[in-house]
Amino acid sequence: MYVFQTIYQNNHWDKPLLQNAAINLVLVFGSPELMLDNKLNGELSSAFPNAQIVGCSTSGEIQDDCLYDDSVCVTAIDFEHTQVQVVSSSINQFEHCAELAKQLIDQLSFDGLKHVFVISDGHLVNGSELVDGLQQHLPKGVMATGGLAGDGERFSQTTVWHNQQIESGLIVLVGLYGERLSVGFGSLGGWRPFGPKRVITQSTDNVLFELDGRPALDLYKEFLGEFSAGLPASALLYPLALQLDGEQETVVRTILSIDELQKSMLFAGNMPTGATCQLMHSNYEDLLDGAQLAAEDAVSSFEGAQPELAILISCVGRRLVLQQRVEEELEIIKQGLPTQCTISGFYSYGEISPIKSIGRCGLHNQTMAVTLFSET
Repeated sequence: MYVFQTIYQNNHWDKPLLQNAAINLVLVFGSPELMLDNKLNGELSSAFPNAQIVGCSTSGEIQDDCLYDDSVCVTAIDFEHTQVQVVSSSINQFEHCAELAKQLIDQLSFDGLKHVFVISDGHLVNGSELVDGLQQHLPKGVMATGGLAGDGERFSQTTVWHNQQIESGLIVLVGLYGERLSVGFGSLGGWRPFGPKRVITQSTDNVLFELDGRPALDLYKEFLGEFSAGLPASALLYPLALQLDGEQETVVRTILSIDELQKSMLFAGNMPTGATCQLMHSNYEDLLDGAQLAAEDAVSSFEGAQPELAILISCVGRRLVLQQRVEEELEIIKQGLPTQCTISGFYSYGEISPIKSIGRCGLHNQTMAVTLFSET
């Protein structure tokens, strides 16, 4: 595996784009404004004429152990022994995300499929439905990892990139094929639940209307107090732990927007009626410990040789809590990886990674998700 990285910032590339026809996959993570720059699209297409170009807008770009804003971070990969197939479609053409997931998976060849990497719109797409569709239709033993595009703290519009398509509502699946590809993954949050557990008494998909029979937004505002004026961004500091009926495992759910008229909250994933949820909080040390454990989990699950490429997808909420210490979680992960391992990634509106304890793919929020790749 050969990997080339460069960063576009302040109107220039830090390393020049030299044509390389061997590159078969290019990952592009950038600021919402720069992602729509057709000039960059043309330059990348010319430099890597045989590559599938995949990426999204972010809430911060990751390259090596550094965090960037107002940039486009590019990771160009030449898989020597791995085949790449990429499919994409827009949620605007489907009523439900699960239907779109099935249609995309049906376009993938299953012969030799080792792993699926997913990039999705983070504002229009119901992440839970997407992940449920992936879980239901992917071949047995094939896992998916990835994330939902970001838009800083604005929660207005996200953009996904697949070759000449750069638009909102897009979902992209990257199928990776071959016995010589090794994949490892791990995810962990570091958030702690507190306060009473509450039952979701009214919801529709990812829209939460009532908790314990009370309007959800009113209850949440009571807790936030003066910080409620900063909603929905301030809610990133206090997500909800969601526990489905019959499951011991909890997942974290992040608020994307609020509706003052309906007194409801829109989440990045489904909030099923009858499920239990609980407020969560965290501090620097807990989040940094979570990042370290996610990396250790990914390395421990890694098959074959040492990892050569790491894709880190962390949540914008973690960034808000960590603030100026945010790069420490990247540094901690780098310390646990081999020196030759290239690091890419972004801060997101949702993370996709298997929940190992129950053996299925899951949608996470406020989590650090690590995916490792290598060829043997």
